[in-house]
Parts: sequence; C-alpha cells; structure tokens
Amino acid sequence: MDLHFTEAAPAAEEVAAVDRVVSVAANGLKRTYLLPVLHAIQDRVGWISPGALNYASRILEVPPAEAFGVADFYALLSTHPQPPAVAHVCDDIACKIKGADQLCSELEKAHGPEGSSPDGKLTWRRSPCLGTCERAPAALVLVAGERHTEQALASANSEEITATLQGRQISQPALSASVPQMGQPGLTLLRRVGQINPESLDEYRAADGFLALRRAFEMGPAAVVREMTESKLVGRGGAAFPCGQKWQSILSAASPRYLVCNADESEPGTFKDRVLMEGDPYALIESMIIAAFATGCEQGYLYIRGECPLARRRLEHAIRDCRAQSLLGTNILGAGVCFDIELRAGAGAYICGEETALLNSIEGKRGEPRNKPPFPTQVGLFGKPTIIQNVETLLNVLPIIMQGGKAFAAIGTERSTGTKLFCLSGHVAKPGVYEVPFGATLRELLDLAGGISGSGKLQAILVGGAAGSFLGPTDLDTQMTFEGTRAAGTALGSAVVMPFDDTVDLREILLCIASFFRDESCGQCVPCRVGTVRQEEILWRLAAGRPLASRATELVMLKEVGQAMRDASICGLGQTASSAIESALSRFPLFRDREIQAEPGGVER
Repeated sequence: MDLHFTEAAPAAEEVAAVDRVVSVAANGLKRTYLLPVLHAIQDRVGWISPGALNYASRILEVPPAEAFGVADFYALLSTHPQPPAVAHVCDDIACKIKGADQLCSELEKAHGPEGSSPDGKLTWRRSPCLGTCERAPAALVLVAGERHTEQALASANSEEITATLQGRQISQPALSASVPQMGQPGLTLLRRVGQINPESLDEYRAADGFLALRRAFEMGPAAVVREMTESKLVGRGGAAFPCGQKWQSILSAASPRYLVCNADESEPGTFKDRVLMEGDPYALIESMIIAAFATGCEQGYLYIRGECPLARRRLEHAIRDCRAQSLLGTNILGAGVCFDIELRAGAGAYICGEETALLNSIEGKRGEPRNKPPFPTQVGLFGKPTIIQNVETLLNVLPIIMQGGKAFAAIGTERSTGTKLFCLSGHVAKPGVYEVPFGATLRELLDLAGGISGSGKLQAILVGGAAGSFLGPTDLDTQMTFEGTRAAGTALGSAVVMPFDDTVDLREILLCIASFFRDESCGQCVPCRVGTVRQEEILWRLAAGRPLASRATELVMLKEVGQAMRDASICGLGQTASSAIESALSRFPLFRDREIQAEPGGVER
C-alpha cells in the first residue's frame, strides 16, 4: 500500500499512548484498532495531532487521509488543538426543558463562549443527547492527561462542571434515581439492578448468575435456538426483527462467525441499556456467551457509546473477572466452548447505532451505513457472518432459557411478547426506566411514573425518541406494543416516552430535533445530507415568520423533503428524520402565533 505522510512528528507521550494499544493488535486486523488508538491519543493529550496521526497510520498501516477521515468523523475526538479539559453539555430535548440553556449561559459567564478557552486549560461545548435524560440536565467531562478521567454528571450544575474540569470527582446519585421500581417484585430484566454489587461476580452468582448458561450448555445449541424461536422475542432496538429467525439464519453460514452487542444507545430520550450495563453487567456477558454458543460464534464485540464511562468501566471489570474465572476464553465452564469479548467504545456518533455503521466503526472505518443486502448475517464484521443484538434484547435470553420459550411468549400480547423497558423523562414526576409486560397503555405508564410534572397539564408526548412521533392527550389509551403504536400512527422505537407540559413551545422542540438530525447525518447519501439541512432551514423560516412564499408552501415543501428522505436514504436516520416533525405538524397548530426570537441558520453545536 502506498502511504503518504507529512513531516509532522509525534510527541513521546503520543507514541506511548499508541504503543499501549497496538501491542495487542494481531491476526492481520490492525485497522480494527484505529478507533481505540485515536481514543488513547485524545485521552493522553486532549486532541489528535498530525504527528500522532502519522505515527498511528504507520503502525496500523492505514492511509493517513483515511485515518484523518475517521478521527474527524466523531464528535468526541478533535483534530484541532483544544484544552485538555472539555465539558460536553447536553442541550437536547430532555435537557432543554430542564434548564440546559440556562446552564450553558452560566458556563459562558464563567468560562467564556462555547469552545473558547481564555487560560488554555479548559473549555465547554454544547452536545447532543448524552443518554442521562432521566436526570437532566446532563454533562460529560473529559480531562486528558497521564491520569485521564471521564465523568458523567446529572443533574449537572455549573459549579460541579467547573470543579470536574479542574480535576475533582463529583459523587453521583445511586441507581435508585434511575430505576423507581427498584426492588419491587415481578421484575425480570431489572430484578438485580440496585440489589447486588454490579462489580461483584460472587454476588451475581448468588443471585442466580450463570445458571442460564449452565442450562444452555446442557440443552445444546439447537435447543437454545428453538426456545428463542418459540419465545417470539423480537429485537428491542427498534427494528423488531424476530431473534429466533436471525439466529437460525446464521447456522448454515461458514465460520468464522461473529457476535456483536450493539450498546451504542444514542436515540435522544433513551437510557435503558445504559442502566442495565451499569447495574447488571455480568448478565449481559452471560447473555452474550449463550447467544454465541447457540450460533457458533467464538469472538464477540461489545460496542458501547463513548458517553457512558461508568457502564464501560463496569463492563471492562466484568470481562476481566469472567476471563479470570474461565467464564470467557477457551473451555468455558469445562464445556469445551470457546468465546471471548472485546469491548469497543464509540466516540460520539448517533449513526453508529445503525448496525452496519457500527460494523464499519469496529473495523476502523468511518461509521457510515452499508447498503443492504447483503445483510450482516451473510456479510457482516470483517466480511463474515455476524449476529447483532442490542443490550435489552440479549438480556431477555436469560429468562427465555430459564422459563422456556413458550412461557416467555405467554407474557404480553400475541405479537409483542415478554416484558418491555420504557424510558420516561421530560415532564413526568418520577422519570426513569420502567419494566412492564407488553400491553400496558400510555396512560398506565404515565400513572406508574407519578403523572405529569411541571404545570401538570399535558400538551404532547414524544414516543420513540427524535426518530419517533408525537401523540396528544387523546392518545393516552394507546397500547404500548409494536402493533398498538403502529395502529396509533407511531412506532415503539427505542421505547422513549417523553411528555411535555403546556409551558413548552413545541416549535423549539422541533427545531431541536431538526438540528440533531442535521448534525448526526453521516453525509454519505444526498437525500439525508441535503434533506436534513433543508428541513431545518424551513422550520427556522416558519419559526421566524419569514416563509419564502407562504406558510402553506413551506409546509408542502417540508413534506416533500421528508418523503424524499424516506424514499431514498440509505439507512434509518434519513428515513425517520422527519417523522416526529411531521407528526407534530399534523396534530398541533404550530407556527401560527407568537414568533421564536431567533435567527434562521440553525443551532450551532
């Protein structure tokens, strides 16, 4: 390969950071370590210099232009000089209605405008959703150095953010703040969360940990796949594809096969997977081992979003524990089963929640979606057959093995089986993750969470996140199942339920959603790259009361842009970027009265 380098040389600490990661590279798959290497450089010096990029490219045998394209793709990585301490402050939907703009104003007074650094030591930036919506507003503070630190703050205030930027550790609320049902009887996926030490393998075993794995080994792969099929479990990440069918489809594929856990939970308003990983990390590992055993995979990857430092630390600890106890690696539990897990951290890219973009990211490429077909079960990671499941989906494997597929299918409804985790945030009295059997209504979920907070008057509910749809007060009897939400003209998606009281200007929320999709579009396909920009521009003109022709003309154009994105975008981002906006415009009388005091052109990120 012809590699062209500049004259820039790396600093000693940059060389050391790269070498620590590359020392584990093997099997001719050096490029897959590009993202970990970029993380290591940024963690050590605060940004990725041309010299560091040159050195990493030489070691990994990646063209420097391609390595730069990867580094420049992610929001948490910087290819420009910046201070070693950076606070990413969420101003997305849930945080916006809980004071994020005021928090940003306070930080601007204390430290100057966003991105500036009068002393060269610290700065702050606005950020899309950080996945701590139940305790909004949220911030993620990254401090580079020999002792790199990462801390998620929620509910964040300017004093704590400043203290963390200066190196202090701030204690955060216990998981009980995120799981109001903690300790209640009848829970399945949440039953151990908060009840055991998530960093103790012994406590996990005492709470029935690894019993399902032993039973799966006794049953054999074919029986495990049969139970999965009989359970009627479908993916919990939004696509709702039958898991048994997916597992069955890979059994005839050639080896090697890979198992990938998609833990890049980045949909605004979604935090259920983060809570599971923070509170019950060993359960995820056990579920992955069973899935790998049933489908003949000997190598797994756990791709976790970069904004979840606590979950990542606990999973790293759990993986080390399991290796030490022969629960990962060769000859697991003496059963002759071989399987191991590598953890990969994302770096701030919503698009990497799309399964093929995630695969590209693991391979050391830009996180851009692939055309399908072929599907990952045919041509996936490194071109090999791959099973991809999200965290909540995998954790359902344990009750299915323990109680049987038919018993699992008897819970919920005919088409939506088992229990479901819902993420409630916004104007709700007790925000958090809730577990209920499929079939509960929207009204029942809101009652479970203590009803509407704020003014107490419900105006609208965002279901499914930024890629979902809005429902109104007359839709409270909607059954929260795949078929029930479909009948209501929405989708369950990532199970976001975010109510807004009557003090919220929904037009500001729509502008926030439009800005989010404009920022998060990977830019690979024209319909999404251009459509998300045009969508936001139209909304700004409507909000400012300055339509190009008339309001009616702009609304027609908005629908046409949305239709073009749905019809021609490569992946779900572009296909759903207009869903919430169009649903709100169809249900609520927006852009007709008072004007938002803002200039067209978009929200700077």
